[in-house]
Amino acid sequence: MDIIKYGYNNFWKKNLKIVIVIQLISFIAIIADLFLPLLSELFIDYIILSDESEATGVFAFLINGDYGDVGTFKLFFNIAKIFVSLLVVRIILIYIKNVVNQKLGLNMETDLREVTYAKLMRLDSGTIADYNTGELLTTLQGDTIMFKELYCRMIPNMLDSLFVLIITTVILGTINPWLILVPVALSPFLVIALMKFRKQAKENYSVIRKRNSEMNLTVQENIEAVRLVRSFTNEDEEKRKFNIANENLKNAHFNQINLSSTFEAVFSIIKQAAYIISVGISAALAMNGYIKIGFVLACASYVMKIMDHVSQINNSLFQMQQMMVSGNSIKSFVECESKIPDNKVYDMDMNKVDVKIENASLVLGDHTILRNINLDIPSGKKIGVVGGTGSGKSVLLKSLIRNHDLTSGEIKINGKNIKDYSLEDLRNCYSFVFQDVFLFSNTIDSNIAFSDLDMDSEKVIEAAKDAQVHNFIMELPLDYQTIVGERGVGLSGGQKQRVCIARALIRNAPILVLDDVTSALDMNTEKALLKTIKEKYPEKTLIISAHKMASVMDCDEIIYLQDGEITERGTFDELMKIDGHFAAIYKVQMAADKKVITYDEK
Repeated sequence: MDIIKYGYNNFWKKNLKIVIVIQLISFIAIIADLFLPLLSELFIDYIILSDESEATGVFAFLINGDYGDVGTFKLFFNIAKIFVSLLVVRIILIYIKNVVNQKLGLNMETDLREVTYAKLMRLDSGTIADYNTGELLTTLQGDTIMFKELYCRMIPNMLDSLFVLIITTVILGTINPWLILVPVALSPFLVIALMKFRKQAKENYSVIRKRNSEMNLTVQENIEAVRLVRSFTNEDEEKRKFNIANENLKNAHFNQINLSSTFEAVFSIIKQAAYIISVGISAALAMNGYIKIGFVLACASYVMKIMDHVSQINNSLFQMQQMMVSGNSIKSFVECESKIPDNKVYDMDMNKVDVKIENASLVLGDHTILRNINLDIPSGKKIGVVGGTGSGKSVLLKSLIRNHDLTSGEIKINGKNIKDYSLEDLRNCYSFVFQDVFLFSNTIDSNIAFSDLDMDSEKVIEAAKDAQVHNFIMELPLDYQTIVGERGVGLSGGQKQRVCIARALIRNAPILVLDDVTSALDMNTEKALLKTIKEKYPEKTLIISAHKMASVMDCDEIIYLQDGEITERGTFDELMKIDGHFAAIYKVQMAADKKVITYDEK
């Protein structure tokens, strides 16, 4: 019940007035439908059998002579007119109910997607890492569809069925109290069967959801890694993994089909038993003169309606288990707490941003990534961060925008801890180009102008020129309007890096962070790029990490990281005088570059 309250209070409650109106319309349609067997009784008793006895019930006024004598066509057509009118009214009202409920359901589905997507955007990387991609896709897509069905279809159907049970029981009681015996006697069997099947259904739906997530993850990974799989000619292994996921999903659905079939068989037996017994009782009552012959058909119809709607309630409760599983998944995801809390104690001064890192240490899991990092980065300073693979360069840079929070120590902006600024203000300080460059499946123009899609094309072109990518773009069939493939498929690594750098430059934030994003560039292009940034954006703070030591040689200060610690620091000339790790690696890289140049010249 908690999950039903959650969905109602957060997503469905705003529709309460129109939901009540639509439910009342549905009740009117049900009443119209329940009147039809009473009209059928009049056809049998007063048209076919020409019974002259006094009529009883809601439509007794039709047999007083004003609408035609017993056994005449006049009475037949008058009863038929009311019958058809009730049918038309019922059809129109049900149509209105279904259309409005489905529209409300789609609105709720949209709201659920917006809320879950907004939560995804707010969560930090560490929290998102607790979910696999298949799980996230299932939550944002399948679960939202399933959960809205609970409110726009399941609950209204159950209310309709309860209303039918009440009205039908009253009608049967007015005809003859003995007719209520059948549904009352069989109800305990229905309840026992429901309780038995419902628990197993919930377990089955949990397994189905898990298998769906696994299938989504398998497909998503293979779509992204299709070129890697082909290059390793490893298609058979990936097919094997896919077939396992596919088979597991099939078996999970088979288990639910078997349970549902058993469920339907049990309830079908109970329903048929109810129909046979009710026909026998009503026939006995008719033969003994307690009810008219026409009521035999009407009573059988009402008993079947009772059993059908009892079954519908049971089916709804059965299916609701799947919807409750989806609802719990959505609630759990939306209410999960980010490992990076968002605070706002101070407003950010974007005109001058001074960054200071004090005794920064970070432990992720069992691994110490950063150890006692101290670094002063006043506005406009150019900082180079170098070190081997796994030295902590990327983690240090991501800590600046709180993708990770420090285990100890502080990072300050303008003398205030970055945790005291809102995440939005903090991240607006940076134009960040991540090591794993990403392009959207859109035009190159839109990718560069990502921070402001209404930006003038002249600014886009200027940023592209500064990022040394303009000439390449102009060689494309539609230049800046060329659509790149998913994640930039079709562009080389260096081309993607330069487009992403242009995207960062055009944002014009006070601090530009380049996290090893010149690795795929040739030496001349890299030099031209860094020279342009230094000359055209002298006021910007630049933080650049790299594996190539030459990439940071013009920086005001260079720090060399080893196992998360700063082991060397200074200007390029100072580090070369120290003749430590930095100088050794620089010499090796320069020697390698000379060999490449000599080979190319030959």
